[in-house]
Amino acid sequence: MLKNVDFQKLTANLNENGYAVLPQLFSEEICDTLATTYDESEYFRSVINMKRYQFGSGEYKYFKYPLPTIIEEARHEIYPHLAHIANDWMIKLGIDKTFPSQLSELLTLCHENGQNRPTPLILKYETGDWNALHQDLYGEIYFPFQMVIFLTQPTVDYTGGEFMMLENRPRMQSKGIVLQPNKGDAVIFTTNFRPTLGSRGYYRTSIRHGVSEVRSGKRINLGIIFHDAK
Repeated sequence: MLKNVDFQKLTANLNENGYAVLPQLFSEEICDTLATTYDESEYFRSVINMKRYQFGSGEYKYFKYPLPTIIEEARHEIYPHLAHIANDWMIKLGIDKTFPSQLSELLTLCHENGQNRPTPLILKYETGDWNALHQDLYGEIYFPFQMVIFLTQPTVDYTGGEFMMLENRPRMQSKGIVLQPNKGDAVIFTTNFRPTLGSRGYYRTSIRHGVSEVRSGKRINLGIIFHDAK
């Protein structure tokens, strides 16, 4: 799955921007298969109506364990590469925290702290739906990166529905970032904050993410979060 990933470029983009785009991480066939699971209730532990909780408008479903094989493999394969970057970020920011080299070890820490519920999810947006800017922390134990894979094609399956990030820079105006990845592309981005180099060293820059209003069609994407939830 990761054989075509340029990890040097991935690291550089995460360090510089707080996010990185991985083109065509999943094939069209895998995207279609994952999208169809949305209507198969046996895969999921809960369903969230976003309007009910004032998260926006739309719906998402959290997978239950055991996860579908492709999701389980994706989480475990890419995590070690991200853990190395995450630990470098902690050093730059002077945070006394070290993330384990393997996802299984991180999940053990989650479970020891009462975070036992899986967090990968599929989100569905239809015309008029959107997602408010937010962060996916889910508990005291959280990993600094998460990933979203786009299962439908913009301008073909839907219009609008851009992936948005807002970077809150201390003592400066916020920076908006808008992406419209293709079907099968993945975006890896910071869960909470990233280190930014200033004149006095590194400081934290907070980032939230969301989805702009879908103007037509149906937008489906897969969210892969590495830590479990309470």
